[in-house]
Amino acid sequence: MSVVQSIRTAAVAAIKSLYDQSLTVADISVNTTKPEFEGEYTIVVFSFTKFSRQKPEETAQRIGEYLVAHHPELITRFNVVKGFLNLSINDAYWTRFLQQNYSNANIGIQPANGKKIMVEYSSPNTNKPLHLGHLRNNFLGYSIAEIMKANGFEVIKANLVNDRGIHICKSMLAWQLFAHGDTPQTTGIKGDHLVGDYYVKFESVVKEQAEVIIDRVLERDFQDFDANEAEKLEKLVTALHKPEVKDDKDKAGKIMDDIKEMSRNKTEIMQQAKIMLQQWEAGNHEVRELWATMNGWVYEGFNETYKRLGIDFDKMYYESETYLLGKNIVAEGLEKGVLFKKEDNSVWIDLTADGLDEKLLLRGDGTSVYMTQDLGTACLKYEDYHMDQSVYVVADEQNYHFKVLQLILQKLGEPAAPGILHLSYGMVELPHGRMKSREGTVVDADDMITEMVETAAKQTSELGKKLESFSEEELHTLYETIGLGGLKFFLLRVDPRKRMIFNPEESISLTGFTATFVQYAYARIKSIIREVGAVADLPSFNYSGELLPLEKELIILNEQFPVVLAEAYRELSPAVIANYAFQLAQAFNSFYGEKVEGVPTYSILRAATEEKKKLRLQIIMITAHTIAQCMKLMGIRVPERM
Repeated sequence: MSVVQSIRTAAVAAIKSLYDQSLTVADISVNTTKPEFEGEYTIVVFSFTKFSRQKPEETAQRIGEYLVAHHPELITRFNVVKGFLNLSINDAYWTRFLQQNYSNANIGIQPANGKKIMVEYSSPNTNKPLHLGHLRNNFLGYSIAEIMKANGFEVIKANLVNDRGIHICKSMLAWQLFAHGDTPQTTGIKGDHLVGDYYVKFESVVKEQAEVIIDRVLERDFQDFDANEAEKLEKLVTALHKPEVKDDKDKAGKIMDDIKEMSRNKTEIMQQAKIMLQQWEAGNHEVRELWATMNGWVYEGFNETYKRLGIDFDKMYYESETYLLGKNIVAEGLEKGVLFKKEDNSVWIDLTADGLDEKLLLRGDGTSVYMTQDLGTACLKYEDYHMDQSVYVVADEQNYHFKVLQLILQKLGEPAAPGILHLSYGMVELPHGRMKSREGTVVDADDMITEMVETAAKQTSELGKKLESFSEEELHTLYETIGLGGLKFFLLRVDPRKRMIFNPEESISLTGFTATFVQYAYARIKSIIREVGAVADLPSFNYSGELLPLEKELIILNEQFPVVLAEAYRELSPAVIANYAFQLAQAFNSFYGEKVEGVPTYSILRAATEEKKKLRLQIIMITAHTIAQCMKLMGIRVPERM
């Protein structure tokens, strides 16, 4: 039981005895005491005055007196500030906690709770390599899964690969037209990069062909379009020439975007890609063979990147295997009357009564849309695992999509519906703006990893660290540990729901809010432990003296880790862990660095007594375990030396 839970339990007993009121521990609000007041924890008593019929100060005084009298092993003294009861915890409580946990490498980990959660993340497209946006997704999904495991859940890490659809056909068609048989082996280009190059090539050809059509449209020549499309374009072009639109760049830009998109869809190469998609869905042997070959190149590239990142999965799903399930669900929805067909044979659901709109579920030509396959995948995942919750780690651009997905499943009566949870996260941008896949302006994940590792090596060298004792292999591992740690920590330290700007130069520093700062604190602790060596009777040692301020502060911080871990789960935010790890590293640095007249206050090797030496050794050992656990939850390694 944590100290906070112990305080709440004692307060419930006090209120029952003093006021004959039966409260639960959830009714007791306990906060950390503000630095300007004496004590470690504070009970807020304002809500108790309704039954105490006393002023807040008098209520707090009575409860404080009861706690000190009946729980001296927990609370030694108290003070009252208005309606706040500040409690000083018995040093013996902290030293007992320390003795029981200082050697626990699994500190904070909770027992199994019998509940099952699936976390789906990564979800790459097989038409391009992973990029910076994917990195935040992968790190966030992996970390959330680890945080849930640590909180006692059985977790299935899942990856749904977007391996079919028009975007895949774009790369395939461009390869057919322009590659002249190139392969990863003949070019020396990583498979996912090679395929991605042809996606960019496709888009450049589309843009070139669309410009001709756009020019005709702006001249009101609609020869490429049917009557309905021509009517819509006529309205767009007319609107574009209105004075109020000409003076409004945003409005004009949106109109031009609509014209460009309609023109793109009429290009020759886009029409070819649509035909290829229809051939794929019809099972055309040649198309399917090319698809399997190019996807194979991509998977090899993905696996190489995942391995370097330390990202893993328990279950792989492929949209090519789930979209037909989605079609079956759509057919059942039609039979039930939940869905309806339009004149062009497309299938829709009307959600206007729910404050949304009509949603396309199947195109008129019979091909699937994302929602079709997501319906199939959601039901398949539930059939496979019957999990209590299915978490989708997907950017906030898809908020509406997942709201609609859950609503459709509810209307279809699918058991998967209640457990769906969209962990919506903000997109990652660079200092110069947003990345665009179509234009080939994304930051490649492999390039980013290499840059981070090279930056780690450069900064380590510039700091003049003594590395002569490291072998080449050890240096390589160290730079990977620092570089990838910096990348992961920087992308996880921000609340997932916030958009963020990533600046590589800021992510590796010994003095900032970085992984490197935390890793260095850990390495320093391990260095001290090696220097101290074996200490007799440490497992049975329990310090019985008074704790100095920073000794107590570090113990208290370590004791709070399970509470922090629970908060990270409730908030679905690794940022909670990152902030705590940084705070713990800062506290250790203060502990390690404090001096009075040049003499370290908290020295271990030069401690005034053998008891203090053992106490401080236990303190830094538990701190190392907690730091390592925090970093592990974020997928970050900690070096034994730096």
